[in-house]
Amino acid sequence: MPSCTDTPVTLTVTESLAAIAAENAGIVRQLLTTATTNSRNSRNSRNSRNSTDDTAGLPTLDQAAAALRGARRVFVLGAGRSGLALRMTAMRLMHLGLDVHVVGEVTTPAIAAGDVLLVASGSGATAAVVRAAETAAASGARVIAITTAPDSPLAALAAVTVVVPAAQKQDHDELRSLQYSGALFEQTVVVLGDAIFHSLWKASGATADELWPRHANLE
Repeated sequence: MPSCTDTPVTLTVTESLAAIAAENAGIVRQLLTTATTNSRNSRNSRNSRNSTDDTAGLPTLDQAAAALRGARRVFVLGAGRSGLALRMTAMRLMHLGLDVHVVGEVTTPAIAAGDVLLVASGSGATAAVVRAAETAAASGARVIAITTAPDSPLAALAAVTVVVPAAQKQDHDELRSLQYSGALFEQTVVVLGDAIFHSLWKASGATADELWPRHANLE
């Protein structure tokens, strides 16, 4: 292991697991509180809005789910561990029967109007992710962004922005998370993806047995 100038802290794996669980629970509580507040505000404004967007009166997470459900095709993109987390969501959406593509794979087609680009970036400023979002928006596709930075370039391009109150990968002061380099954000991306999938799955009326035949059989 590399040398360290700080005094080492003795922490068992069990204690580490407890700390990580507590941080994840805290993030979920904050997201639920925000969703409840947004839902209340949305109900108050729904009757008065003039938007033709059927998702405009929905809370943010439900907007994301509705956009995915109505998409012609879904594209997912994230750099590093954020991208790996979104691949898990891509797999679940494929199980649901959506036409899903992971950006960067050789079989990924051109994005176009009617499509959705689902992206995750803690900073909201990762160059490759922002460029892809710019291309998607210019092509008429909708962008759903999961980020910690609501004022970021990525958020500015997104039709729906899900803000995760977690530390960015270069926040090393441990004020927002004891974990290393954006781990809490990436864990939350997985949980949010599963929550969105679960909502879409239950709304579909399909059983687990009906979804299962789509699972990979070339393993």
